[in-house]
Amino acid sequence: MTQLITTELVELDQNLGSSPEDVIRHLAGRVAATGRATEAQGLFADAFARESKTATGVPGGIAIPHCRSTAVTEPTLAMARLSQPVDFGAKDGPADIIFFIAAPEGADQEHLKLLSKLARSLIKKDFTASLRAATSPAEIVELVEAALADKPAAHAPAEAAAAASAGAVGAAAGAAAGAGAEGAGKAKGPKRLVAVTACPTGIAHTYMAADSLVAAAKEVGVDLQVETQGSSGAKALDPAVIAAADAVIFAVDVDVRGKERFAGMPVINAPVKRGIDEPDKMVAEALAAADNPHARRVPHFAEDQAEHNAEEKGEHIGTKLKKALLTGVSYMIPFVAGGGLLIALGFLLGGYDITAFADKILAENSLFNLPTVYPALAWGPLGAFLGAVFFKIGALSLGFLVPALAGYIAYAIADRPGIAPGFVSGAVAVFMGAGFLGGIVGGLIAGYVAHEIGKLTVARWLRGLMPVVIIPLVASIASSGLLFIFLGRYVAAVTVGLNNWLSSLTGASAIALGIVLGLMMCFDLGGPVNKVAYSFAVAGLGAASITNQAPWQIMAAVMASGMVPPLAMALAATVLNKKLFSLAEQENGKAAWLLGASFISEGAIPFAAADPLRVIPASMLGGAVTGAISMAAGVGSKAPHGGIFVFFAIDPFLMFVVAIAAGTVVSAFAVIALKRWAVKKPVDTVETVPVAV
Repeated sequence: MTQLITTELVELDQNLGSSPEDVIRHLAGRVAATGRATEAQGLFADAFARESKTATGVPGGIAIPHCRSTAVTEPTLAMARLSQPVDFGAKDGPADIIFFIAAPEGADQEHLKLLSKLARSLIKKDFTASLRAATSPAEIVELVEAALADKPAAHAPAEAAAAASAGAVGAAAGAAAGAGAEGAGKAKGPKRLVAVTACPTGIAHTYMAADSLVAAAKEVGVDLQVETQGSSGAKALDPAVIAAADAVIFAVDVDVRGKERFAGMPVINAPVKRGIDEPDKMVAEALAAADNPHARRVPHFAEDQAEHNAEEKGEHIGTKLKKALLTGVSYMIPFVAGGGLLIALGFLLGGYDITAFADKILAENSLFNLPTVYPALAWGPLGAFLGAVFFKIGALSLGFLVPALAGYIAYAIADRPGIAPGFVSGAVAVFMGAGFLGGIVGGLIAGYVAHEIGKLTVARWLRGLMPVVIIPLVASIASSGLLFIFLGRYVAAVTVGLNNWLSSLTGASAIALGIVLGLMMCFDLGGPVNKVAYSFAVAGLGAASITNQAPWQIMAAVMASGMVPPLAMALAATVLNKKLFSLAEQENGKAAWLLGASFISEGAIPFAAADPLRVIPASMLGGAVTGAISMAAGVGSKAPHGGIFVFFAIDPFLMFVVAIAAGTVVSAFAVIALKRWAVKKPVDTVETVPVAV
């Protein structure tokens, strides 16, 4: 196993800047300089993006910036002891000990366990005191390696777990299963708690929070056992231990895996960093919740706690509806992206007439019996056969478009019990010709029916059947029955009318649609408005054909417009006028070239976050220009994603490039003009704006 830290990766008593950005950039450069990363900028970007989500400062003057990155070639620790402490967001002040953890995307479990062990050591005061007293990099390396060699502390005595499971399983299981249970039947004696800790990266905070909570519970004489859902693997809590517990703590920044195991238990839910900063308070709150019959509890059927919190705060119905629709679209996109690209490859190899030949070729031919009758534009018999294969796989994938949309809309509303009725209602919508509009209607009905049924109080013996039998059955009958009997034909009529209208768009009306789509794609750079335009384009692909190319043209206009903001910011910040942009923005501009070319609108977010009133209007102006040119030229895209890298699926590709180039130039000059004249602000002020989303 390679050495995680070397003396070349240690810097003692150095001033690395005044901000986390400066420190992380310097340490990323040190990692790259030792040959452990292919590029410093890519590693810095990944680490700073992680830092922007959650500050990595922890109590005791420690900070642990960390990330997984494709730029990292081997797991690495870089350490700095700062002469000028830097604020990394800890409540007790700035940090002078910085450990930068850089893990490759495919880091092996042994390395990840070592990295996690180091993070746990950093909450030990004797270890951090030794780090501050060390006089050389070699001493630091020796201290770290000694910490990595120690066995991790157990979360709780195994004997306690065994004792808990002996007498309390039956009564406690009933209490955990009942939403209104008050703990009757629990074994007398000290309180027992369980916890789950998890962070997005799963390397540092997950394990530090676990150990902090265990230590805080031990101080007050409470038995607490933790399940760490991190990158180095997770060992699930024993069901008997969960059943015997009085309350559960979720110190997480991501969804808890297997949340249904804790259904009915009093719960304290907070970000993982609070488990490090305030473990004593979280333990105290959990103990209070265990004795409070009105405390918030883990919902049944694994309903998302955030949804319950939002409902309790009176979240507007429109916001809930938007979240459900965006969830459906996000889960639908992989079906469409893969399917669209496969169909495009099928057209490339088998010609545009492959649609009429594919079924016959696949039924009668094979790789060792190539077809003799095939489209004239195919790349010979082999091209025709492979084209038929790709086209058919893509067409079958696209067939899941509406069911997946409906299924995951219902999932967003009712969690897992909503998936089956949602998929069924989506299939019914396809059968009735109601298209994606029918899928949306069916998914919403299925989700809300499943959600309402799930809220019913039923006998204990019936609870196990609710999520797997009763809810899917009743919700399927309600949603699909309504489509068949009442709504389906009317939604189908609207869908047919919409498709006919889109197919008839020519001239000025098509250009106007391109302008609207371009404005929407650039308004919030991957946000809800952007997703509405994108989902509108994607949903129409299923109806596209050689005789109805309007959906392909809409897709091309949407993709081209979405590429403009990052490309424009890259052009402005790296070519046209660097002085108007901070050094960090100039570095982001280099990455934005590739992001824009790949149709990742979010590449412009760092610029928009720092200067929204000038970046967003400029982006919208260029997006409108691109959308208009694309629609006017009749550019079509059979692929829903990929940017210039799916050139074979775009026709005419030259006009696609022209449209993007025109919008990029317009946006770039517009943002430069706005930065110069719209608001008088010294460049020095601009340079101090942190690039964070």
